[in-house]
Amino acid sequence: MKYLFTTALIVIGLCLSAQEYKPQVKTDHYAIVVTDLTASAQFYSEILGLEEITNQTKKSNIRWFAFADGVELHLIQTSKEGIETKKDFHLAVAINSLPDFMKMLVEKKVPFESWQGESGKSNSRPDGVNQVYIQDPDGYWIEVNDAARF
Repeated sequence: MKYLFTTALIVIGLCLSAQEYKPQVKTDHYAIVVTDLTASAQFYSEILGLEEITNQTKKSNIRWFAFADGVELHLIQTSKEGIETKKDFHLAVAINSLPDFMKMLVEKKVPFESWQGESGKSNSRPDGVNQVYIQDPDGYWIEVNDAARF
């Protein structure tokens, strides 16, 4: 009986340990190469409202920022050779009020457009989310949408 009980425990243990590991993933940070660190830092803080945080690397060519959810953006000043900035390769952020954001863009003379490329316009995605696209000083595309759940 002891042998049967011990064998059963071993078999159950092996079955449980044989389950496939499934990682749980969440975003930690994005890092982008910029050519003018000061201009990019100003854009991300003043236009997108990101908070500058302590740059743990202490390197003068790097600045760190945080999104509202704690995800970080690392700006790294270096050569940008060979990096393409196509609209379909973009960062997407959700904002609490797209109309207010668009008004602020107009006031600050920051160009924006719809996915289709219509200047000063927004558009709706198939899922009903409204969006505009802007570019940072290095030409990286950023989708700003109203999918936020603030």
